[in-house]
Amino acid sequence: MNEGRIDYIEFHADDLAAVKKFYAAVFGWKFTDYGPGYSAFEDGRLTGGFTTESGPSGASPLVILYSAELEATKAKVAAAGGKISKDIFSFPGGRRFHFVGPCGNELAVWSDR
Repeated sequence: MNEGRIDYIEFHADDLAAVKKFYAAVFGWKFTDYGPGYSAFEDGRLTGGFTTESGPSGASPLVILYSAELEATKAKVAAAGGKISKDIFSFPGGRRFHFVGPCGNELAVWSDR
């Protein structure tokens, strides 16, 4: 089961076309566009995405964990002292929330349920 494992990583990009051209040419990544501001990638092992919608280029990537029980995981994060930085929201393919851990790192948790 993938519960609690790193499942996806998201990067900011100012220019999606340039990002896709670069990573496809250098590493052979495959891309799927989800609107004008988001493109998901597959590298053969890990999946992730590039978005124009948040953060400056060069900012830390967003590591995304998986949970089959999104609300329960959110409650555990809060009970353990994590700060919810973005409440549960829907996106194509599922739902997720963001949190900040004890050292100030922001991560997200997603579910397809």
